[in-house]
Amino acid sequence: MTKYWLYVLFAGVLEVVWVSGLKYSETPIEWIFTAAMVVLSFFVLIIATKHLPVGTVYAVFAGLGTAGTVLVEMLVFGEPFKPLKILLILVLLSGVIGLKLLSDSDEEKVEQGGAA
Repeated sequence: MTKYWLYVLFAGVLEVVWVSGLKYSETPIEWIFTAAMVVLSFFVLIIATKHLPVGTVYAVFAGLGTAGTVLVEMLVFGEPFKPLKILLILVLLSGVIGLKLLSDSDEEKVEQGGAA
């Protein structure tokens, strides 16, 4: 895994933080923290897109953020646990993982001189 995929993962974690902040922030300090997380997550994501396919990066970022937010809502904020939600998160994550693996395969072909 390249360091830029770690950037995407980090940006996805930050997305979970700021999306939760949009719902739960009440004080000016909490709103400033939420805004800072938005800026930082997109800054890190922009760095990753300079080195990785932008479409795949965005899909992975959005998928990780979505899955992470749903899980945090259930585990931390008391949203009801529903088996169908978990199944759908697993389907979403399998698509994200598939995109990432396909992207890695395409990068290897380009490095070897073949067409992607």
